[in-house]
Amino acid sequence: MRTSALGLGAGMGLGLGGLEALAQTAGPETAGRAIGSGQTPPADPLERRAAGRPEPELDATPRPSPPERRVGWAVCGLGHFAQNYAIPAIGRSAEAKLTGLISGSRDKALAVAGAWGVSEASVYDYGMQGLADNDDVDVVYVITPNAIHEENVIAALEAGKHVFCEKPFAHNSAAAQRMMDAANAADRRIMIAYRAHFEPNNTALKEMVQKGELGDIWYATSDHHRPLDPEVERDQWRMVRALAGGGSLMDIGIYSLNGLIWLLDEVPERLVATTFSPETPDGRFGEIEAIGQVQLVFPSGRRASISSGYVANKKRIDLWGSKAVAVLDPATEYFGNRLTLSTAEGDEMPTPSKPS
Repeated sequence: MRTSALGLGAGMGLGLGGLEALAQTAGPETAGRAIGSGQTPPADPLERRAAGRPEPELDATPRPSPPERRVGWAVCGLGHFAQNYAIPAIGRSAEAKLTGLISGSRDKALAVAGAWGVSEASVYDYGMQGLADNDDVDVVYVITPNAIHEENVIAALEAGKHVFCEKPFAHNSAAAQRMMDAANAADRRIMIAYRAHFEPNNTALKEMVQKGELGDIWYATSDHHRPLDPEVERDQWRMVRALAGGGSLMDIGIYSLNGLIWLLDEVPERLVATTFSPETPDGRFGEIEAIGQVQLVFPSGRRASISSGYVANKKRIDLWGSKAVAVLDPATEYFGNRLTLSTAEGDEMPTPSKPS
């Protein structure tokens, strides 16, 4: 399989476009003079030092790429997450731009297009007819219900676009293989939008594991739960198996399983799983599992327990090592994640390379 990563850049250093823009601000009357100083400093760096004038420090503030050099994104599926997280993130990025919208509701798509400056000609339905001719779209970000990822992803690939697909990638392994085959046939790149692999506390813990700072890890737990509210529009499709492909294990349980596989760099070889769906007056769990619990055995011999649920609100990962116990709690929220190490000397909260 050919796969490679696509990313949404948060910002880059001063590139060629930034230099060109800066050069255009200096006309003949300002050439060779520090803007606002009223003085003409020596042009040669050695002369500057001889005159006691140090070289000016370059401004390291990231500059946005000019619009023609930014990656053009079309968002497929315009629900809560797309409108409140994905599209605003593209709008804030110095390396990306929103150039297309794909939805089953044209009225909704046109309303979003008007709010974000996307032309009506760049609004498509799920068939994506005409998308192949839109050179402003480089990547399609698929944010639709789980069970229709396959048709959306393949349509985007057949239009010649790279794809960034929300988790879970597919509702079963056969669908996932068909999507990968389509990517290879189109010679396009495809990536799953699993954000925790880039979250600073998660990456800090990954580095600790790789360096052996926790010692031998023989047991781990990973629990991800969130309430499911049938009164909230964004949760309604999650109660329909034909759209969701499953319940909490398919949805938020992805964080529990994928988080451990990534942190431990090992795929389990055996498992025992159980699910539970309590009866409720509104029947919200009539088609899906509310609770999932899985016992895992890895080739190294280590054991793990993961769970998922649609009842409470908890997102936590524990790694039990011979030198230390690491706890991510919260582990995979959008904000406020925390990493704590417990050793014989007590607890400490490591500081990740970037704030969460």
